Amino acid sequence: MTQNPKTFENLPDEKRERVLNEATSEFAEHGYHQASINRIVKRLGIAKGSLFKYFGNKQGLFEYLFGHAINQFKQPLKHIRETTSDKDFFERIEKSLLAGVDFIQAHPHIYRIYLKMLFQENFPMRDKFLSEVRRGSTKYLRPLVTAAMKSGELRNDLDPDMVVFHLDSIMDRFFQAHTVPYLDGPITLYDTDKQTTENKARAITDFLRRGLGNPS
Repeated sequence: MTQNPKTFENLPDEKRERVLNEATSEFAEHGYHQASINRIVKRLGIAKGSLFKYFGNKQGLFEYLFGHAINQFKQPLKHIRETTSDKDFFERIEKSLLAGVDFIQAHPHIYRIYLKMLFQENFPMRDKFLSEVRRGSTKYLRPLVTAAMKSGELRNDLDPDMVVFHLDSIMDRFFQAHTVPYLDGPITLYDTDKQTTENKARAITDFLRRGLGNPS
């Protein structure tokens, strides 16, 4: 069946959000393979044909959902980039870490889907979606890194690609440690309160400052 996401986007905001929320919950709980369109439409109280009209099939629904989630995650990072241009580079990284945690706490099902995708090798379109996540992270971090190198905040002997890689890895691991039991190792970050999370984020950026910052 031909999909028409434009028709979906023309729905009232409340109806559109209900569909996305129910679909997100279904994929988060059951994964891709076991997710059921029947369960989604039953909870929504709509005909299955409606979803097929919008998205074509389950894959089309998931692809739309994933793109929507990526755009949602970009918003707080965009806000940080635009409102902290006068801040120290490491402060901006610290705020990025905390914004990521805030997003995950506000949208736990979205992050749960990402974790399933990350750790399940048979997740459909896994390479495509994970590559998109990494490209998005690089697109956000690289301008921050190059600007900090130009201003002298970062050491001038660093490879910017390596800096971006390490920052992306640290941020990803920080979010996992805060969300998944036993992935926080010795720093006891899992499910901590806001003040502790802020302290841990500051400790990480202070550590980065000592390694990456320009001594002068």
